[in-house]
Amino acid sequence: MRNFIIFISILLFNNQVIADLLKPSPLLKPDQVIAIQLSALNNNDNPYKNYGIEQTWEFAHPENRKFTGPLENFIKMMYSATYIKVINHKKHKINLIQTTDQIGFFFIEIIDKDGKQLGFNWIVEKVLIKGEFYNCWMTPSVSPLM
Repeated sequence: MRNFIIFISILLFNNQVIADLLKPSPLLKPDQVIAIQLSALNNNDNPYKNYGIEQTWEFAHPENRKFTGPLENFIKMMYSATYIKVINHKKHKINLIQTTDQIGFFFIEIIDKDGKQLGFNWIVEKVLIKGEFYNCWMTPSVSPLM
C-alpha cells in the first residue's frame, strides 16, 4: 500500500509539473516565444482541455489582450474559422523575416491536422511599459491563416 501511495504521489506531482504554464521572461528570445506557443497549440488539449490556447494567451502582448481578452474570449477566437487550423496542427516551421531590438517579424508554415499546408505572419514585440512583462517578448498580432 505504501508503494502505491508513493506511486500516485509521484504521478500527481509529475502531472502538476507538466501542467504549469510557461510565463514571459526577458530571457526568452523572439523565436522561442513563438515556439512555446506553437508547440502548445500543436497538442492543445494536453495535459488538459485548451491548455495550448491558455499557454498562447500567457504570451499575448498586453495591448493584444485589450482586444482579444479575457481568456474566455481568446479561446472562442482561436476556435473561429480564422485560427482553428492552428489548433492541433501536425507540424510547424518558424521562418525569421526580420528582427530589431524591439520587434520581430516571422512567417509561420503549418501542416494542419488534415494535411493542408498553410502560412501566416506572426509578430512579437518587447513590452516597454514598466510592469510584470517589462522587456519580455510577447505577441501583439498574428495574421489570419493563408
